[in-house]
Amino acid sequence: MRGPHNIIRLIRTGATFERTGAMNLVLDAFEAPKPLRILAHTMGWPFKWLGYKGDPAMPPATRALTALGPAYIKFGQVLSTRPDVVGEELAQQLRVLQDQLPPFSRAEAMLQVEKELGRPLNVVFSEFSEPIAAASIAQVHRARLTESGDDVAVKVLRPGIERAFNKDVDAFYFAARIVDLFAPGARRLRPMEVIEHFDGVVQGELDLRLESSAASEFAANTVDDEGFQLPRIRWEASARRVMTLDWADGVALGDNAALDAAGHDRRALGEQVLSLFLRHALRDGYFHADMHQGNLKVAANGDIIAYDFGIMGHIDEYTRRVYAEILFGFIKRDYKRVAEVHFEAGYVPADRDVDEFARAIRAVGEPIFGMDASHISMGSLLNYLFEVTERFGMETRTELILLQRTMVVVEGVARSLDPHINIWEVAHPVVEDYIKKSIGPRAIASDLMKTAKVMARFGPRLPALMEQALVAQSQEPTSDPGARAWTGAAALGAAAGALVTVLLTYLF
Repeated sequence: MRGPHNIIRLIRTGATFERTGAMNLVLDAFEAPKPLRILAHTMGWPFKWLGYKGDPAMPPATRALTALGPAYIKFGQVLSTRPDVVGEELAQQLRVLQDQLPPFSRAEAMLQVEKELGRPLNVVFSEFSEPIAAASIAQVHRARLTESGDDVAVKVLRPGIERAFNKDVDAFYFAARIVDLFAPGARRLRPMEVIEHFDGVVQGELDLRLESSAASEFAANTVDDEGFQLPRIRWEASARRVMTLDWADGVALGDNAALDAAGHDRRALGEQVLSLFLRHALRDGYFHADMHQGNLKVAANGDIIAYDFGIMGHIDEYTRRVYAEILFGFIKRDYKRVAEVHFEAGYVPADRDVDEFARAIRAVGEPIFGMDASHISMGSLLNYLFEVTERFGMETRTELILLQRTMVVVEGVARSLDPHINIWEVAHPVVEDYIKKSIGPRAIASDLMKTAKVMARFGPRLPALMEQALVAQSQEPTSDPGARAWTGAAALGAAAGALVTVLLTYLF
């Protein structure tokens, strides 16, 4: 499907922004330079008639994104958490994309639930409300379980959402290919891999069985976390297109007026959101990767309640340590170490100058420290970061896309609660605790034990492996008896080493 017909889809995107009046608003929000403005209007204005009309009752940006489809809505949800990047006006317009989109009918949802669960609806639910929240992929109904009488939330996928998403993503693939072909300088950003990553994430969201499983794993990891709650999954009333979980009462995290009226400390909540995200990402390597205000509530006791587990992030232990060292370097203002970690991890090409890179990232870090967050221009900071990555040939790390995206969203949520929050002060104790446990003698001992356990699994195969190595060596033609002897000794040494590893595993 990734053919030239997608040109129409991309032209229609620009035309829709022109037709809805969102083009100038978006260009102003990103402080686009004059050449880009001219190009955008040149591409959009002549084809204005091709643009989607959208809902005239909506503000321009929201109207354009909802008309274009679910993948565009996802992008708008991220921007809605960043008033410091796109401006307060645009962020406010985009906030409705989180959970206030037009719903589909209750009757249609009920039919879908019956079809998925294979039972009449009244057998499962004694009550089933009108939609109470609607987002890009699904909507939520409040219901009551017939058997237990418990209140639950029932999430139902939008009809035809799979086809709509695939249509959007197909156009994104086409755009990425154009970038690859005609903008060689942007290839380091790996546009095709980024879209493939996005596509994989979206496909996971379209199967609610996977979301239920993710919620269950997340709950097991965070069961002892103070100030954090997750609603329980009701597996007996869940399927591919339907997910049922316990009802969670609370105030929406994006409603500052309601939070104030309920007596919650918004500064403490902002710090808590940041701390929880960092703890989950570093300690567990498994984190909620869609932590915007529409997916968070505050319970009466001040606990943060998270839901909607369609996008979860996973990072391996090595990447967690790299990420923690980079964060800790920034916190300690040790820019040389931050630079060295980037080089050690291969994030910066080895032929670049480490000292020069350290100076470049010092220019990123120094303006932030000691400055009120409300005075920091994240738009300018992100522009400078992009310049740095381009100058030093840094490629996009697809394994870090979700982590970086979520960090941007979570920081935006924290700022919306307290514009004066200092993310470095909040991050310091969490990152320092992780560093102590994961980098040092204890970590080395733990790594060795894990390696030994892996080697131990090969214990029963060691005799056969050694015999194969010796037979292969004896059959290999060579005129150098010394080389043959050395090869045999190496095979015996490797086998002996493996045997010692196995013994150590069983002893300890």
